[in-house]
Amino acid sequence: MQTNQFLKRDHFLLGTFSTNCSGGMTVSKLPDRWKADWESNLKIGKLLDEAGIDFMLPIARWIGYGGETDFHGYVLETVTWATALLANTKQLTVFATIHTAANHPVVVAKQIATMAQMSDERVGLNIVAGWNKPEYEALGLTLPDDHETRYGYAQEWFDIVKKLWTHDGPFDWDGTYFKLKHTYGNPKPHTMPPIYNAAGSGLGREFAAHNADFLFTPAINLARSKQEVAELKQQALEQEGRKVDVLTFAHVICRPTEAEAQKVWQSLQDNADWEATDNLIRLQFAHAQSFPHDLLQLIRERFAADHGGFPLVGTPEQVADGITQLHEAGFSGTTLSFFDYAEEFPYFRDNVLPILESRGIRRKFV
Repeated sequence: MQTNQFLKRDHFLLGTFSTNCSGGMTVSKLPDRWKADWESNLKIGKLLDEAGIDFMLPIARWIGYGGETDFHGYVLETVTWATALLANTKQLTVFATIHTAANHPVVVAKQIATMAQMSDERVGLNIVAGWNKPEYEALGLTLPDDHETRYGYAQEWFDIVKKLWTHDGPFDWDGTYFKLKHTYGNPKPHTMPPIYNAAGSGLGREFAAHNADFLFTPAINLARSKQEVAELKQQALEQEGRKVDVLTFAHVICRPTEAEAQKVWQSLQDNADWEATDNLIRLQFAHAQSFPHDLLQLIRERFAADHGGFPLVGTPEQVADGITQLHEAGFSGTTLSFFDYAEEFPYFRDNVLPILESRGIRRKFV
């Protein structure tokens, strides 16, 4: 199977995160917060495509986090969302975020292969092994308490998906979690779709090293991140003999002056839905290990404004400096979120992207 074109890009990758979710990445009570309806997603998708941004990444949610706003209570389902965006764009890679426990691997393999055919192989797969216990309960599922079961299930799930994409003819599967008779995949993608995975636990990172092209991890402290990124890349190389790149996520508040940008940041703190923020943090810390537990207070402030992402707050030059620092820390790219993606991205496009291009971090899009 040929290498997907997305994996051949040799600049610092930029994408958006969570445009399919109400509020985006900002847990805010402000009335003009991101609505996440289809019209808004189509608008930002076309803007990103025309600007040469690399990808869009959604979050898969079925229930929100409560509070006054029920943050992430309104969410567009990611396979149908991605399919529609792919049909309306030309260059952009669009990921579907799939929870292994909620989606049968034979169905997912067919969905992704169909999306690959209709989009000239521009679809990616973000695999989630599961962490949100109330969401599992809302689906009538049980979240295993141990990571061994979660990732054992996810590994078998993805092994089936890969075999459906690569194996000619029918096959049976007699595994621990799946028993399949005379199953096969047709059509197949022509290239292996790029695989994303976010993991914080030891087993999670082993899963990512074995399966993912890109592992997501937060950038809380850049000195800490530089060491972590190097270790993650080395782990994949030593344990699996394969290259795995590391991505992070960031929130952009870009204004003509630093004072204007800081004023917006403070407004997000002053108008945060703290009940929803604390619910989100409680669930993350109870069932996932993506964030370092020793930095809780800093994380709480960032969660309100940007779901725990790296803050890129300031003038275009300062925002470009922050992205440059992520690049120098060893990250291969970052997602970007905005309070209002469609309204704020054009200023970023016109004022930050040229700086990154002049520094050789991004290639000029033509």
